[in-house]
Amino acid sequence: MSIIINIILTVITFCFMEFVAWATHKYVMHGFLWKLHEDHHVVNHKNRLQKNDFFFLIFAIPSVILMYNGYSGYSFFIGLGILLYGIAYFIIHEVIIHRRIPPPKKTKSKYIKAIRKAHKIHHKNLTKYNGVNFGMLIVPRKYFKE
Repeated sequence: MSIIINIILTVITFCFMEFVAWATHKYVMHGFLWKLHEDHHVVNHKNRLQKNDFFFLIFAIPSVILMYNGYSGYSFFIGLGILLYGIAYFIIHEVIIHRRIPPPKKTKSKYIKAIRKAHKIHHKNLTKYNGVNFGMLIVPRKYFKE
């Protein structure tokens, strides 16, 4: 196996995961598993942990299985791409957007501000219906405007 192929496979998987996360958020979290995601849309969180936090298993379990079973093949690098997306998702969603772990300082980044704005609009809807902005890393252009 070529190292270049492994890197490309990891990057493609990472990018593909944004669309998997979007679909999971829209059709699973705001669909048949709304009861797990609902507490994430509550304005005043009483607990640090939410039922919604269990969704990490949806992505972590396949990643671990792929990496463990494919330690000498391509599936390891697919699992690695899923893992890296999970880390990016955690940093963006938990640290930068919801500040469950305080970020080091304020940002001037237009991209970070756009992500925060899109997510804030997503959370204005407190029901599972009529939601918008289900993605995490890809933000519609309109949120880049000040």
